[in-house]
Amino acid sequence: MLWVLIALVPGIITMIWQFGLGVLSNIIICVSTAVITEAVMLNLRNRPVLPFLSDLSAVVTAVLLALALPTIAPWWIPCIGAFIAIVIAKHLYGGLGYNPFNPAMVAFAVLMVSFPKSMTVWMLPYSMLPADSSFTDLLPIILDQQPKQALIDAITAATPLDEMKTQLGLNQTIGEIRSSSIFGSLSGEGWQWVSIAYLVGGLLLVFKKIISWHIPVGLLSGLFTISFAFYLLEPSVTPSPLFHLLSGGAILGAFFIATDPVTAAATLKGRFIYGVLIGLLTYIIRTWGGYPEGIAFAVILINMAVPLIDHYTPPRVYGHH
Repeated sequence: MLWVLIALVPGIITMIWQFGLGVLSNIIICVSTAVITEAVMLNLRNRPVLPFLSDLSAVVTAVLLALALPTIAPWWIPCIGAFIAIVIAKHLYGGLGYNPFNPAMVAFAVLMVSFPKSMTVWMLPYSMLPADSSFTDLLPIILDQQPKQALIDAITAATPLDEMKTQLGLNQTIGEIRSSSIFGSLSGEGWQWVSIAYLVGGLLLVFKKIISWHIPVGLLSGLFTISFAFYLLEPSVTPSPLFHLLSGGAILGAFFIATDPVTAAATLKGRFIYGVLIGLLTYIIRTWGGYPEGIAFAVILINMAVPLIDHYTPPRVYGHH
């Protein structure tokens, strides 16, 4: 688990560079809540606290959740999310190793459904903020102190995925949509660098053999293939494959979320299929679903299919005829 946290560092630094110290605020609140909640639940279940805390699984869950949250989310959003991840998605199923669903994504999905307004407003990248803005401008929002609407409008916007989905629904073309300043050369302004940073960290995990390549390659190839197919059909009204890969949580999901060893498929062949299905479903949700980002919902839904995937992709048994 320590290597997972180390591999997340490039992405965290890049997110702070692009979207400010709210990233750090989310991480601190999520980790603090998760560790305290984990300790309480272990005590209630008469389990040793230090051995389970020292495996860092709760910290990894908390950090992944924090990185998926808007950087200006009110303080209670990461607090509630971490509680849901540890108590409901993990310990109510029996604790680490028994949870069928990815805890961080369960928490994210619950927050998205329950608090859609707070979960869909992101801070603009630093390059687009007013010149006199600072972290102190974010405090009224993070502390949920009813900041002035003018302040919110000046420093926040929808995510590129959300904006793309909304404008396509208004019959705008890709060319017209991408003229907006929130879009960069490849995806959303700032988001492409965050995704590349997560890619660097993810490749480190593959190189260190912490994870196998099957799930990331499966997920990204599934997302690329379906997005490329539809892009070829109608390029004027369909986002490019690169936009899908470098926007939102595709790279983070491929290397750090879908690869959760507890909730993923067991065999190498099964993991590749598992990844492909998540990639395909992510595109379907992004394009035709009610939410602009589909990684969390895709991971949870394909978690349900893991027993079926494992059943049809059993490991080869040697020495038997």
